[in-house]
Amino acid sequence: MTDDTRDSAGGQYLLDNRQSEAGERFAALSELFDPWTFRHVETVGLGAGWRCWEVGAGGPTVPAWLAGRVGPTGYVVATDIDTSWVDDTAQGGFTVLRHDVGAEAPPAGGPFDLVHARLVLVHVADRLKALRSMAEALRPGGWLVLEDADPALQPLICPDEYGPEQELANRLRRGFRELLRQRGADLAYGRKLPRLLREAGLADVGADAYFPITSPACAVLEKATVQQVRDKLVTAGQATEEEIDRHLANVAAGGLDLATAPLISAWGRRPTA
Repeated sequence: MTDDTRDSAGGQYLLDNRQSEAGERFAALSELFDPWTFRHVETVGLGAGWRCWEVGAGGPTVPAWLAGRVGPTGYVVATDIDTSWVDDTAQGGFTVLRHDVGAEAPPAGGPFDLVHARLVLVHVADRLKALRSMAEALRPGGWLVLEDADPALQPLICPDEYGPEQELANRLRRGFRELLRQRGADLAYGRKLPRLLREAGLADVGADAYFPITSPACAVLEKATVQQVRDKLVTAGQATEEEIDRHLANVAAGGLDLATAPLISAWGRRPTA
C-alpha cells in the first residue's frame, strides 16, 4: 500500500515512510480504499486456507484483514522496502518481511493463491519485472489483484475549480505530480493494468475504477502529503512557503471538496493448464 518513490538525486523517498506524516497517510488511504480493496479480493474467492502475498503493505490493515479471512490454515506474508509501520504487528496473524518487489525474487511461502498490491507499481522503476514476478509467484488458478492510481486520467485535487482556493490546490497538485514524474512515476499507469495482466499470461482479466470526489479522509491525506513534500515543492520552485501555509489553512477550514486520482483495480487468474 505504500506509494513511496526514490529520489534519484539523493536516494531518498519522496514520501518517506520514516516521516511522522506517513502514518497519517496510511490511515487515510486505508479509510478511503480498504473497503474497495476488500470487495475485489472477496470477489476472486478469498477463503480459508489461502496463501497470500501482500506487496508493498505500508500499514497493517490489508494483511491483517487477509489473515482474518484465511484463518489458521492459511498464510499471509506482507512485504515492503520499509516495514516501519507493520513491524509491530508481526504477531497479528501474518509474517512481515523487508523486500523489494522490483529487484528481488518472490518471498518464501509460495506459490500463492492471491498476490495483491495497491499503489505500488506506479512508482517502481522496473514495473514490468515486478508485475511478472508477482504473476509467476501464483499457483495455477491463483489470482493477481493490482490497484494503482492514474493521476493523468483525473489530475485535479479539486475537480470543481470555482475559486482561488481551489486554483491554488490544483496548482500545488500539479507541482506534486511533477515531482513524481521526475522520479520515474508513470502517471498514466493505472489504465495499462488490464493489458499488462493479459500480456503476463493471465486469464479472466477485468478492471474497474474508483475515486471519491470529497471525503474527510481526502483532507487528512492532502495535509499529510503536502507536509511531507513541502520542502521539495519549495526547492523545485513549485510553490512558496506562504502558498503552502495558505493551502494547508484552506484544507483545515474544510471548504475544499478534495478528490483523489482514480484508483484502477485490475485482476487476473493464472491459467490451470
